[in-house]
Amino acid sequence: MTGAVGGEPGEAKSQGSQSVQRVELRIYGRVQGVYYRAHALEEARKLGLTGWVRNEPDGSVRCQVQGPRDRIDAFIAWAWEGSPRARVRHIDVKEIPVEEGEESFQITG
Repeated sequence: MTGAVGGEPGEAKSQGSQSVQRVELRIYGRVQGVYYRAHALEEARKLGLTGWVRNEPDGSVRCQVQGPRDRIDAFIAWAWEGSPRARVRHIDVKEIPVEEGEESFQITG
């Protein structure tokens, strides 16, 4: 993974005993028109993650998730399956800075 977490490479914000991180996923394959975003919303909320998910003009789905690393990893593992009708062929993942004050996960587009 590349990028910065918490503003500095390798730095993570602490939330109690768990460090909070944020990653961006770009999911490719048959991921639009198959309820991928709705299922991503449900999974992120189940895992207690914040962030957003949206369709991109090129047919991919972009998603940012924030929370404890183990829950982010669980979301990434889920993302390979996605919704029942999705067919994921590739996922790009990069670490990005934590967004302070974010309280929920939303579908943004």
